[in-house]
Order: sequence, then structure tokens, then C-alpha cells
Amino acid sequence: MKTILFLLLTVLSLSAFAQQMTLAEWNREAETNIRLLPKYGLVQKTPEQLEADEAFLADMASKGLSRKKASEEFITLGFKYLYKDIKIAMYRFNQAYILDSMNVDIYWGYGGVYMVLGDIKRAREQYQIGLQKDDKNYKIITDLATCYMIEYYELSPIDPAMAELKLNKAIELFTQSYSIDKNYQSNLYKLSVCYYIKKDCDHALKYYNESMKLEGEQMTEEYKAALKEACGKK
Repeated sequence: MKTILFLLLTVLSLSAFAQQMTLAEWNREAETNIRLLPKYGLVQKTPEQLEADEAFLADMASKGLSRKKASEEFITLGFKYLYKDIKIAMYRFNQAYILDSMNVDIYWGYGGVYMVLGDIKRAREQYQIGLQKDDKNYKIITDLATCYMIEYYELSPIDPAMAELKLNKAIELFTQSYSIDKNYQSNLYKLSVCYYIKKDCDHALKYYNESMKLEGEQMTEEYKAALKEACGKK
């Protein structure tokens, strides 16, 4: 079990989730800073805030970017900041929302913020909102599945039966994501780990090998060694 939990920590990048601020600190600051709330909490903005939004949109237009394209770029930028400065990451995801409120990936970003903060409940809520708008968004499906992997990790020492249910749900969602995009490495990696945990070497190796064929390898050396010891590598 210790090895399995270590691998989960590795594959979920929970070590990267080193909190830049606690969830309590975030929630306290969000009471007075709507920029820390998804879609600014949908509150009525002040005239000054609305003026700032208009200036931001005008600046993007002056750079020749369509609002849709600019929104996508701000999503990418938000993820670059996620493990460096979580507040700036949320600011960028909210700016993506200003640019294109129909961009479903904003919910991928919002969920990512709450994942880093350790608020799995709110992360799942954001992913589910996104999937209500686009049930084929494989990136959101993968990160929703990751919520269940984290719950598996947390429950394993205290409630193995419930943990198993969480793991099965994770596999169901990872498989759904795989059916939409078979080349999403994050999903392949996590599917392989799930089946490694289940001692299903055939599937663990299948998704491992598919991931290794792609550029931008994500597999950690720790996982490669564990998989080789348990299953060998074809």
C-alpha cells in the first residue's frame, strides 16, 4: 500500500500542490476580492471594475486577437501560473471568462485552482459545470477522474471498500476520456496507474506503452521501476 500511495502522490503531482496559501486563507481573502471567485462570483461589478474590463477588452482588440483566441491564451497562461502563483492563475482564468464566457475550459482552470487548494468538492463542482456545457471535453473528464483518484488515496487507509468504489469511478471516467482522445498523455498515465493498483498488468502496460509512444513523455522513473518490477515491460 505504501508503494501505491507513493505512486499516486507522484502521478497526481500532489507534491506540486504545495500550498502557496491555505484554503482558509483563500476563502477569507475571496470574501473581499471577487477576482478569486469563479466568474467573479457573478456579483454586480462596480463602475470602476466595469471600466477596467472594457479597457482590458480594448487592449486585447488592439493586439489583433479575437476574443475567442485571447481567451484560449489566457487559459494556457493560467495553467502556467497554477503552481507558481495560484492567485494570478485565477485572475487569468477569470480574464479568459471576460473574453469568452462560452469557453468551457474556464471550468477546467477553476477546477484546477481548487484542486491545488485541496478543495476537491469545489473542484468537482467546477468540472461538472463544464461537462454540463460540453460532455466531450476530455481534459475536464480526466481531471474529474483525478478527483476520484485523490479520494481513493485519502480513503485507502481508513475505508478500503469505499476507496475501491472511488478507484472504479476514476477508471470509468478515464476510460470515457480515452474514448474521446486516445493521445491525451495525462489520461494514459493515470489509467496505467489505476490498473497497476488493481494488479491488472495487461491494461497497465497497454496504457503505459501507448503513452510512451507519444512525445513529451510524462511517466516518472519511480512509476517505470514499479511497473517493471510488478509486470515487466513489453
